[in-house]
Order: sequence, then structure tokens, then C-alpha cells
Amino acid sequence: MDKPVRIKNITFSEPHVLRDLVEYNEGQVSSRTLAQNEALSLTLFAFDKGEGLSTHAAPGDALVQVLEGEVQLNIGGKEVTANPGEVVVMPADVPHSVHAVTRFKMLLTVVK
Repeated sequence: MDKPVRIKNITFSEPHVLRDLVEYNEGQVSSRTLAQNEALSLTLFAFDKGEGLSTHAAPGDALVQVLEGEVQLNIGGKEVTANPGEVVVMPADVPHSVHAVTRFKMLLTVVK
């Protein structure tokens, strides 16, 4: 019987620099999913300057960990700016949007 894959798209048993695991693409949002199941999703994102995600809601609490650059979040109508080393929690089912003030990278953890 095969072991279930819980964490993917990353080599095991060696160090990694998170921000280096996802690349910028001009005019795009790039992502790399590291884990996704019914309880949790863990995804790295790279946003080119000016790119973003339109207003939407997530089924779980979402933790944005900024790895590089500056992001403007709108969470339920409240504007929040975050920079490298900072985290912001967006509550489940609350509409939010993401806008890259500069090129920026984040690790997004959604806990359902």
C-alpha cells in the first residue's frame, strides 16, 4: 500500500528558502501548492507588481505570511498593508481581495 502524499512539490529532508520556491512571471500570479486536503491548504504565491486576486471569500481562516515585497489586502472593507516578516489573518467567509503594491511573495495557509 502506498503512503498518502501530504506535502508535495518540495523535496524532503533538505533546507529550502520559501521565497525561492515560487518564481515571478511578468503580468501574472504564480503559485505552488505544497499541501491541500479537506482541513488545510498551504500554497506559495508570487504576484507581479499590480497583480492581485479579486474579492472572494475562503471557507477557512487564511493566514498570509509575507515573504517578500508589499501587499495591500482588503478584508471585509478594511484596508491592511503587510510587508516581509509580517502575517495577517483573514477570517473564514469574510470577503477579501489581494493587490501587489510591489512584486510580492506570500505563503498562504488556509485552515478549514
